[in-house]
Amino acid sequence: MTGIRLTAPEPGWFIDADVVVVGSGVAGLTTALRCVAAGLDTVVVTKARLDDGSTRWAQGGIAAALGEGDTPEQHLDDTLVAGAGLCDERAVRTLVTEGPDAVRRLIDTGAHFDTNASGDIALTREGGHHRRRIAHAGGDATGAEISRALVEAVRAQALHTVENALVLDLLTDAEGRTAGVTLHVMGEGQHDGVGAVRAPSVVLATGGMGQVFSATTNPPVSTGDGVALALRAGAEISDLEFVQFHPTVLFLGAGSEGQQPLVSEAVRGEGAYLVDASGTRFMTGQHELAELAPRDIVAKAITRQMQAQGAEHMYLDARHFGAEMWEQRFPTILATCREHGIDPVTEPIPIAPAAHHASGGVRTDLHGRTTVPGLYACGEAACTGVHGANRLASNSLLEGLVFAERIAADIAERRPARTEAVRPEGGPRSALLAPEARTEIQRSMTRGAGVLRSAESLAATARELEALHDGAAGTANEGTANEGTAAGKAAVPGVDAWETTNLLLVSRVLVAAARERTETRGCHWREDHPDRDDANWGAHLVVRVGEDRTLSVRRTPGTDFDPVRPEDRPAPRTA
Repeated sequence: MTGIRLTAPEPGWFIDADVVVVGSGVAGLTTALRCVAAGLDTVVVTKARLDDGSTRWAQGGIAAALGEGDTPEQHLDDTLVAGAGLCDERAVRTLVTEGPDAVRRLIDTGAHFDTNASGDIALTREGGHHRRRIAHAGGDATGAEISRALVEAVRAQALHTVENALVLDLLTDAEGRTAGVTLHVMGEGQHDGVGAVRAPSVVLATGGMGQVFSATTNPPVSTGDGVALALRAGAEISDLEFVQFHPTVLFLGAGSEGQQPLVSEAVRGEGAYLVDASGTRFMTGQHELAELAPRDIVAKAITRQMQAQGAEHMYLDARHFGAEMWEQRFPTILATCREHGIDPVTEPIPIAPAAHHASGGVRTDLHGRTTVPGLYACGEAACTGVHGANRLASNSLLEGLVFAERIAADIAERRPARTEAVRPEGGPRSALLAPEARTEIQRSMTRGAGVLRSAESLAATARELEALHDGAAGTANEGTANEGTAAGKAAVPGVDAWETTNLLLVSRVLVAAARERTETRGCHWREDHPDRDDANWGAHLVVRVGEDRTLSVRRTPGTDFDPVRPEDRPAPRTA
């Protein structure tokens, strides 16, 4: 345990429970429902409204071997190929074998997937998949439908929820075990201000961290809060250098920042082409699957084409779909494009890659357990080893679903007793950044740690981030707010300052790992090390924060993660 906490008021209200789940996407709500079914007193904490989790933004679908002739083994093969030699095969096998039944249980919960004329689930293809195995809903609104079903189920159970709440830090007992979380409720509902949910099991399902970049498909709430909390609590983080940039994000202009509209991979799955301004396809001949190659390959190809032609974007051409197919299969994307003055029925869609999904996160085992006893992680906030160096399309919803069920089963089996949280007096506080520094972080990360990386660009970004970090630390008093910041204003404890401080921490970890990995693999592209190096880099990088706030990076012996708990590790060999 580092003992590091955010600078924040002491809790003024308390809730006691067996389990607190932080997040309301597919991972969080599935965990909560399974815990309640096991008789555990469960509280769900979510940063916005219950139905505002990241899951609802998912367009394409959920991947599982549900179709005739498809098998978990084929799904495993596609996942391993996409992961570029860095997947933990045990985790992938767990995902693909338990996935089909997990999807069926999701249907039993109330999710309605699109069906074909015979009444079977309609399946499509996406990048990296050799078979049609993507179940979708509402054409291109799969995440919204899954979110609807789970939220309705949670409300039907009258499950205790705390909305509009930013999680702050982990509470621990005298033995260093998890004892709950502190959080700040943003002025609505039964609770207000800083409080605590005291529970011996905490599940982080906080979603992604796309907001570390200027342009992302992630919503504004995706500021890496769960990963930052875990780092301050002493947990290990892995594979954070592998940030997937979605190849086809609607291009809104060179200066566009913030959340950008996604053009689902399923559009290419149904036959759309990637073309340049002259209408020439450029993916044919680059990969056997052409436009349906794994995302890292497609994103790199688009970026190379943009560089070669001095262009700001490429195009996705699906005019051959016709109006009826666009309206029935992709109504959400069609409406979004038209809102921005583009009609996909009659013209190609301008696209460019943007930050989309973190393949890494809080390191877990196959039961979602982290290196901190009682702390679990699930979904995009976690690193199970499933994604390796590059996530296979539509595996993320499945990962959240499968490992949520495993976490709930583990908690139900262990049923740890509630213990008293210990709040260390005068412990180290994380120096807060003023909200104005958020844009500095995002632009620095985009310049030096985006799609294209090099030793020079990463070093420049590292210097800029450390200057922000050192500047805040140098003007902070222990246990009090900063007297000055890089933005020139006092960083008063509050949501914007906490989010910005979280963004800086996860950005520092990402850059540290990206500098260390001197190869190109999956969605980590080093211009100065353009080749994959299995001899030296067939391993994961694991990062921790020390009590002095410095970062330590270690390399695993191979692609499989070592156990998160010392007692689960094999005894050392004797001569």
